[in-house]
Amino acid sequence: MFGIRLLTYFSFFLIAVLFSVLLNGLLLKFSKTLGIRNSNDTVIRWSEHSKPSLGGISFYLVFLLSITSYSFIFGSASILENNQFLGIVTSCTIAFLMGLADDAYNTKPFLKFFVQVFCAVILIISGVFIHIFPWSWANYIFTIFWIVGMMNSLNMLDNMDAITTSVSMTIILAALLVIFIEHDILTNIHVLLLLGVMGALTGFLYYNWHPSRLFMGDTGSQFLGVFLAAIGILYFWNSSDSTGNLVQSKQLFVSILTFIIPICDTTTVVINRISKGQSPFVGGKDHTTHHLSYLGLSDRQVALVFAGLSFISMLCTVFITFFIKDWGYLHMMIFGLYFLLIFGILFYISRSTKPNLDEG
Repeated sequence: MFGIRLLTYFSFFLIAVLFSVLLNGLLLKFSKTLGIRNSNDTVIRWSEHSKPSLGGISFYLVFLLSITSYSFIFGSASILENNQFLGIVTSCTIAFLMGLADDAYNTKPFLKFFVQVFCAVILIISGVFIHIFPWSWANYIFTIFWIVGMMNSLNMLDNMDAITTSVSMTIILAALLVIFIEHDILTNIHVLLLLGVMGALTGFLYYNWHPSRLFMGDTGSQFLGVFLAAIGILYFWNSSDSTGNLVQSKQLFVSILTFIIPICDTTTVVINRISKGQSPFVGGKDHTTHHLSYLGLSDRQVALVFAGLSFISMLCTVFITFFIKDWGYLHMMIFGLYFLLIFGILFYISRSTKPNLDEG
């Protein structure tokens, strides 16, 4: 029975990949103006050419395909009675629509922020919130900060070919491993959702790898931001370890290491911009990805570096979750130093490299 279910999941993943490739190819072929960024908007976009930002549409459609396929595969409609699942679907749908509107009409930053907070509130009401403080109000505030932060971090990270795509795939892989090993692999709706989105990203990567032909746009980054933030709450922040205990400091490190790339990039950009008296909410070519390029790396090499760092960090989270039984100060020091090392290197590079003015 286990083997049959595993084969079913694998088959669904391949279908999702194929569907994503075909759908993105169709969107690319027929795209005219929807999702194409302003050609003069060179401050935000690293690419010198305007390209359709329609990749996020395929993410959401495959996400819906995963939901509808669940009942066919497992013959059950019980997911409609799951408040947490409904909260995730609702918040992802709202984030998708807001991102679609932003790609098409460049919505106001305040409206964007309001919708992000609204998505977080929906998740909290549905029961998806971080349990780390003894006070509910503190947990709610921290959850809003986490969700809004992830939605903006993945949006900001989507500044160069394949970066957000590859990092998101690694985060999903970490969540899948946790679910496969610790939770019920046979009937977990989140497994199918993760496999579907993973397949969508894999198919999209074909068009998003440098030199890219397609961007995911805010449609994709906003959807991925709230989706991965919610999955992070369920399977990293609030998930017990292999002994059945919820060790908060341990889950803190697991969550931070899993999302290490968006956390380090956003933190670096915010610190650098504030120190220069600039707004941290205005786009620019000053991300850690850009500074690696200024250091001499090609766009492909930058993508490989970030994918590699994300993958190594994912292995650390898996090791912490399943192999460290007695979590203590020594482990916090080791993995804390690892995080500080990655952040320190990226931050140092961002302070020591300068853009090539010839690149515009």
